[in-house]
Amino acid sequence: MNHALTAAAAGFGTGLSLIVAIGAQNAFVLRQGVRRDAVLAVVGICALSDAVLIALGVGGVGAVVVAWPGALRTIGIVGGAFLLCYGALAARRVLRPATAGLSTEGEAAGSRRRAVLTCLAMTWLNPHVYLDTVFLLGSLAADRGPLRWTFGLGAALASLSWFTALGFGARLLGRYLSRPGAWRVLDGLVALTMLVLGAALVAGS
Repeated sequence: MNHALTAAAAGFGTGLSLIVAIGAQNAFVLRQGVRRDAVLAVVGICALSDAVLIALGVGGVGAVVVAWPGALRTIGIVGGAFLLCYGALAARRVLRPATAGLSTEGEAAGSRRRAVLTCLAMTWLNPHVYLDTVFLLGSLAADRGPLRWTFGLGAALASLSWFTALGFGARLLGRYLSRPGAWRVLDGLVALTMLVLGAALVAGS
């Protein structure tokens, strides 16, 4: 039971670290939340899409490891290197922050259909989403062996928690996430998490 909780907590922390990075998708969810426009649909699409991609990563990478046990070492080294790069980029943003945080400015979606289509495009046409969910989370989950699905569940819950908080808590969170200083704190936590996980993954490979 303790091992399962540890795997789920690791998945939650890792997933959250990857998801909270400032970007177009988060900005869109925040804007929709501030305007209270199709929030449930947008949050549902983001969380469900992440859950599907995480499942593909956990199942796909796990299947490769089962078929070729030696792949775990390669996946561990490559995945660890990516995490170290992510951590370094986040650390750089702490030292050289952007001039602004997430902005709630911009045109409104205009209709529920347009909001849904925009959200789907931002999620499924973004190559970084596949790198984060399918490859990085998949490789980290594979390192957990039989508990890889528990790790994936934790990551999916992190996505659901983040997008729910961002969408439905937008009017409160928007005040803070629009400040560059808030993102320096988040990027600092992301950098620490990614560097530790990356080093551990490479060392254990």
